[in-house]
Amino acid sequence: MDVDSMKIEAVIEKINMLYNKSKEEELTTEEKEFQQKLKKRYIDNVKRNFRGQLEGIELKKKK
Repeated sequence: MDVDSMKIEAVIEKINMLYNKSKEEELTTEEKEFQQKLKKRYIDNVKRNFRGQLEGIELKKKK
Protein backbone atom coordinates (compact mmCIF):
# COMPACT_ATOMS: atom_id res chain seq x y z
CA MET A 1 0.00 0.00 0.00
CA ASP A 2 1.36 3.42 -0.98
CA VAL A 3 1.36 5.59 2.13
CA ASP A 4 1.94 8.82 0.20
CA SER A 5 -1.29 8.48 -1.78
CA MET A 6 -3.43 7.69 1.29
CA LYS A 7 -5.78 10.31 2.73
CA ILE A 8 -4.67 11.50 6.15
CA GLU A 9 -7.83 10.07 7.74
CA ALA A 10 -6.90 6.62 6.45
CA VAL A 11 -3.34 7.09 7.72
CA ILE A 12 -4.61 7.90 11.21
CA GLU A 13 -6.99 4.94 11.13
CA LYS A 14 -4.18 2.54 10.16
CA ILE A 15 -1.84 3.99 12.81
CA ASN A 16 -4.49 3.42 15.47
CA MET A 17 -5.28 -0.08 14.19
CA LEU A 18 -1.62 -1.12 14.29
CA TYR A 19 -1.17 0.45 17.73
CA ASN A 20 -4.12 -1.50 19.11
CA LYS A 21 -2.88 -4.69 17.49
CA SER A 22 0.59 -4.15 19.00
CA LYS A 23 -0.97 -4.00 22.47
CA GLU A 24 -2.49 -7.46 21.93
CA GLU A 25 0.30 -9.21 20.03
CA GLU A 26 3.73 -8.65 18.51
CA LEU A 27 3.69 -6.90 15.14
CA THR A 28 5.53 -8.50 12.25
CA THR A 29 8.58 -6.78 10.81
CA GLU A 30 6.52 -5.69 7.80
CA GLU A 31 3.82 -4.23 10.04
CA LYS A 32 6.41 -2.35 12.09
CA GLU A 33 7.95 -0.90 8.93
CA PHE A 34 4.51 0.07 7.62
CA GLN A 35 3.69 1.67 10.98
CA GLN A 36 6.86 3.77 10.79
CA LYS A 37 6.00 4.92 7.26
CA LEU A 38 2.50 5.87 8.42
CA LYS A 39 3.86 7.82 11.39
CA LYS A 40 6.34 9.67 9.15
CA ARG A 41 3.53 10.57 6.72
CA TYR A 42 1.39 11.86 9.59
CA ILE A 43 4.20 13.92 11.13
CA ASP A 44 5.15 15.37 7.73
CA ASN A 45 1.52 16.40 7.25
CA VAL A 46 1.40 18.11 10.66
CA LYS A 47 4.65 19.97 9.89
CA ARG A 48 3.37 21.09 6.48
CA ASN A 49 0.11 22.38 7.99
CA PHE A 50 1.95 24.15 10.80
CA ARG A 51 4.35 25.81 8.33
CA GLY A 52 1.38 26.97 6.28
CA GLN A 53 -0.21 28.53 9.35
CA LEU A 54 3.03 30.27 10.33
CA GLU A 55 3.51 31.65 6.83
CA GLY A 56 0.03 33.16 7.00
CA ILE A 57 0.82 35.16 10.15
CA GLU A 58 1.64 38.83 9.71
CA LEU A 59 3.41 40.74 12.45
CA LYS A 60 1.96 44.11 13.38
CA LYS A 61 4.02 46.94 14.79
CA LYS A 62 3.00 48.39 18.13
CA LYS A 63 1.98 52.03 18.00
